[in-house]
Amino acid sequence: MNNIRSTLATVWRIAIPYFRSEDKWMARGLLAAVIVIELAVVGLNVLFNRWNNVFYNALQERNLDVFTYQLGYFSVLAAIFIALRVYQLYLNQWLQIRWRRWMTERYLGGWLSHANHYRMQLQGDAADNPDQRIAEDTQLFVDRTLTLGVGLLSSVVTLASFVIILWGLSDAAPLHLFGRDIPIPGYLVWAALIYAVLGTVLTHLIGSPLMGLNFQQQQFEADFRFNLVRARENAEQIALLQGEPAERLRLSTRFQRVVGNWLAIMSRTKKLTAFTASYSQAAVIFPYIMVAPAYFAKKMELGGMMQTASAFGSVQDALSFFITAYRTLAEWQAGVARLDGFEAAIASAETLTTKADVIHVAPATSAAIDLQHLAVSLPNGTPLVTADGFSFRGGERTLFTGPSGAGKSTLFRAIAGIWPFGTGRIAIPAGATLMMLPQRPYFPVGSLQDAIAYPAETSAFGAPRIAEAVTAVGLPALAGRLDEDAHWNRMLSLGEQQRLGVARALLHRPDYLFLDEATASLDEPSEATLYKLIETRMPATTIVSIGHRSTLRAFHQRNVTLVKSGSGYELQESEARPV
Repeated sequence: MNNIRSTLATVWRIAIPYFRSEDKWMARGLLAAVIVIELAVVGLNVLFNRWNNVFYNALQERNLDVFTYQLGYFSVLAAIFIALRVYQLYLNQWLQIRWRRWMTERYLGGWLSHANHYRMQLQGDAADNPDQRIAEDTQLFVDRTLTLGVGLLSSVVTLASFVIILWGLSDAAPLHLFGRDIPIPGYLVWAALIYAVLGTVLTHLIGSPLMGLNFQQQQFEADFRFNLVRARENAEQIALLQGEPAERLRLSTRFQRVVGNWLAIMSRTKKLTAFTASYSQAAVIFPYIMVAPAYFAKKMELGGMMQTASAFGSVQDALSFFITAYRTLAEWQAGVARLDGFEAAIASAETLTTKADVIHVAPATSAAIDLQHLAVSLPNGTPLVTADGFSFRGGERTLFTGPSGAGKSTLFRAIAGIWPFGTGRIAIPAGATLMMLPQRPYFPVGSLQDAIAYPAETSAFGAPRIAEAVTAVGLPALAGRLDEDAHWNRMLSLGEQQRLGVARALLHRPDYLFLDEATASLDEPSEATLYKLIETRMPATTIVSIGHRSTLRAFHQRNVTLVKSGSGYELQESEARPV
């Protein structure tokens, strides 16, 4: 019961925001329409049940007029039933896609808000494979929530409607055993209840492991798919290292987890299906067994027997809702748990930046970026870099050097506001724009001009200006391919990608440009040409570089070295010189 209450509370917390959102009136209207139609269908089923009595009595009595009339009456009911089911499905699907669209936009917003996606990775939260959570789990949640919710409502209303009918039929045809009537009020209702309760308990005992197995199956499937994508994206490196056998073994190992868990699901499903199929088949004959003594004792007509069997079946189906929907419930609960974990991971990443013992980025009172009492650390608390009273002054060019692993790139991430681990304060001038150029720049799949203009729209610069920037960084051949769609991170060499990264900076003209070995794949003359281009095109931009080549010193006024100090590193500045 605690597990059920916890799951329902989670479902309510995930579902209710949509019905309070800006789309609430359409959402509530569609949901109400689906529910009203379901209630109308239950009402039609009651009419069908009554029709059984009259129709089969007409057959028993060989009454052609009543038989013909009842066929016409059935046709009208059937036409209404079909129309209701068609529109219920249509409105249900309409509600599903609107609900899923809203949830997808909400999760995308939370995941991609202020580097949350990056901090979630750093925290190592149980939010693996966010692509699956956003794409598959939201679809499963919406579909299963509506299916199970409407199904449960239908079962409750059906139970309430047919229990009254079945109770009356129990009085009309009392239990007849051994040649005499045994007065048990509503015995058919109690028989259906006992039958369903026993079936539900046994179903849960047999099928409860499916919930955990379905959760693991989704996790293993997503992990296997993610590693397939990784292999595709790193095809060149794998080929150069002749790593295909190792990659195949690694992927096969992950797929074996999929297979092993699937076999466990198969075994458990086989047992569950064997029981539920037996239960369902027995349920067909069970009501006839219950009323057959009264029928053969001439206590009821054929129509009454058929009506009783139909009403008993409806009551038994309603009481057996959890039996018939058990596999769906198991899949649904696994999806709910994954969305719950995803929401918790997003919330944790969001609150990480507001804690007292993290690095805080705030507006500066001066015209420079100031590092105050800054201590950058790893997520586990291991110290990396300390800095206090250090400033990046407007228009200056600073070069950072130091041993690999000293924390230079992590310091840049802290300044960018995406690395909260540590303490201290980073003050950035209000309204100042920062751009980070990493060693391997990111280009979204699409046209080349969109990839270069990213994250801005192409219209912010225009194709001629983008072509000029591409030519300026030494790639005139690409200037004529701006409309070509491709996966540019795979199409271009790392050196070409770094040139396009500089072209992106020339277009955006940030106030502060941080280059994290952003030209390391170029030869020294090409690197020098790009630095001179940056100086010429962006004279007012503050340039901060990470590099290991001594030739970079000629393009910077300040040289800062990270030197070992205790368990971490501190900044040690050489004497500034004009350039």
